[in-house]
Amino acid sequence: MKRVAQKTIVRAQPLIAVRNVRASSDWYRQLLALDTLPDHPHRETYDRMLCGGEIILQLHAWDKEDHPNLINPDAAPPGHGVLLWFEVSDFDQVVERARALPAEIILEPHFNPNPRHREMWLRDPDGYVVVIASPDGETSS
Repeated sequence: MKRVAQKTIVRAQPLIAVRNVRASSDWYRQLLALDTLPDHPHRETYDRMLCGGEIILQLHAWDKEDHPNLINPDAAPPGHGVLLWFEVSDFDQVVERARALPAEIILEPHFNPNPRHREMWLRDPDGYVVVIASPDGETSS
């Protein structure tokens, strides 16, 4: 009997360190209309942001549990060189929700001609850069 090789599945589940897990969880939940795990005793230290049952972002409190690289929040700018990029199917609604949040808007909604989609760039409460993008090829102008 010949064995069929199974295709490897890879899912990104980025984890960012934040100063206030509950506040960041609320911010991302409101921005992206996400789900979170049911309330749990670890919520002040760690939370998972879910979309359709899939983890898309993890939040962890700074300086808790001695995890490497999750200590000393003032050692470097938050997420220097990293963009938290979310493709969304409801771009206009996410833009409306973003405007209602306490967030610095870095780039207003605009058309990116290379992937032919719309983008909006903003900062989350900890200073991470968050990009909201419509699906590639969604528009021609």
